[in-house]
Amino acid sequence: MKRLIVPVLLCSLFFSSYAAHAEVLDKIIAVVEDDVILDRELEREAAAVRQRIEASNAAMPPSFILRKQVLERMIVDKLQRQLAERAGITVGEEMLNSQAAEIAQRNNMDLPEFRSELERQGISYQSFLDNIRNEIIISQLRGREIGGRIKVTDKEVEHYMETQDKIGEESTQYHLGHILIAVQEAASAKEIQKAKAKADGLVEKLRAGEDFTEAAMTHSDGDNALKGGDLGWRSMGDIPTMFAEEVGKMKPGDIADPIRSPSGFHIVKLLEQKGSLDHHMVTKTKVRHILIKTNELIDDAEARKRLLALKERLANGEDFAALARAHSDDKGSAIKGGGLDWVGPGDLVKPFEEAMTKLSVNEVSEPVQTQFGWHLIQVLDRENKDNSAEFKKNLVRDAIRKRKIEEETELWVRRLRDEAFVEIYQDRL
Repeated sequence: MKRLIVPVLLCSLFFSSYAAHAEVLDKIIAVVEDDVILDRELEREAAAVRQRIEASNAAMPPSFILRKQVLERMIVDKLQRQLAERAGITVGEEMLNSQAAEIAQRNNMDLPEFRSELERQGISYQSFLDNIRNEIIISQLRGREIGGRIKVTDKEVEHYMETQDKIGEESTQYHLGHILIAVQEAASAKEIQKAKAKADGLVEKLRAGEDFTEAAMTHSDGDNALKGGDLGWRSMGDIPTMFAEEVGKMKPGDIADPIRSPSGFHIVKLLEQKGSLDHHMVTKTKVRHILIKTNELIDDAEARKRLLALKERLANGEDFAALARAHSDDKGSAIKGGGLDWVGPGDLVKPFEEAMTKLSVNEVSEPVQTQFGWHLIQVLDRENKDNSAEFKKNLVRDAIRKRKIEEETELWVRRLRDEAFVEIYQDRL
C-alpha cells in the first residue's frame, strides 16, 4: 500500500477507520473550559498513535499511559482552537485547497489522485481538510501570539557566529532525544524538588540502559512525547539555548544531567551526530521585466495580448529598456529600464523565478503570470558565487529566531494549559 506523507497532526487520519469498529461511547473524559472531550474521541486518537508506534517498531507504553499522553495533547489542541476562535482566526477555502494540493504534490500526485487514494484507504476527504484547517489555525495563532514578539538583532547574529567559530559546530548536525518533567510556573519548592528527584532518577535509569523512547512516551510532558521524545536532526543554532552548551560537549549516546528551565527539568540524549558541507554556491541572475497589471479595464487576455505585441516589437529591434520605461506598470523598475538588478534564489515570486531560470542569457520570455500581473522577462547575465558568508549569516539569523520561537512556544503552551479550567475524570481513563 502506498504510504502518504502528511503533516504530523494529520497522521491520525490514516487510522480513523478504527472508530468504525470501536464501541461508540459518549462518556465525557475531560472538560476543557466550555467544551468537552469524549471517550470515543480519545480512543480514536489513541488508536492512531498505537498504529504509528507499531509501524515504527517502538516499544508500546501501557494503555493508560498512552491515553493520558494523548489526552494531554488533545487538551492543549482544544485550548488553542478555542483561543483562535476568540481571536477570529479563520482559514479561507483558497488557502485550504492550496495546502491540500501541496500535500498531494509531496506524495507525487495531483489533488484528484490524492483524494482518491485517501478514500481508498477509508479516509474522509472532508475530515482531511478539517485537520489541515486545524493545523493552519494553530500555526497562525502561535504566529500571532508568539512570532510577532520575537526579534533577532545583528549583535546576536555576530555573537553567535563568533561563538560558533570557537566551538566549531556550524557544520555539525545533532540528532536529539528529549524528555520534559514539567513544573508549573507557580510551583512550590516542594513540587520543584519532587520534579527534580523524578528527573534525576530517570537519568540514572536511562544511563543504566532503560530505553529512552519508551521512557519519553511514559514520562515526558513535552509536545514530542508520543514520538519517543525525538527532536530530529538539528544544527547547533536550532538547539534550544538552555541545553545547547551541554550538547556541544556530548558524544553520541550521552545523556545530560537534568537541565532546569521555567517549564521544568529537561533530559537530553545525543542519539547521533554528523557533519555537513561548509560551502554554499548560489546562482545570481541579472534580470529585467515589463509588467502589465490587470484591472477593471484590462483582463488577463488583454494583458497577455499587450505583452505579446511588445515582444514582437523587441524582435523587430526596439530597445527593452525604452519599452519598459514607456509601458511597465512596475514604476520602481520602469525608471531603470525594467531592471531588477542581481537576484538570487527565493528573491522573487515562484512563477517569475521558474520562468526566469529557464531562460538563456538575452532571451525574452513568453508572457508570465504572477500575483502582480503579467510579465515579459529578460535575463541579462548569470554568475555562480560562493555565497557562504551571507548564507551562513542568514542561517544563523533563522536558527536564532527558530530557537527563540521554540522556547517561547513551550512556555506559552504550558502557561495556557496551567491557567485553563480543565477537569479530567481519572476513573474513566
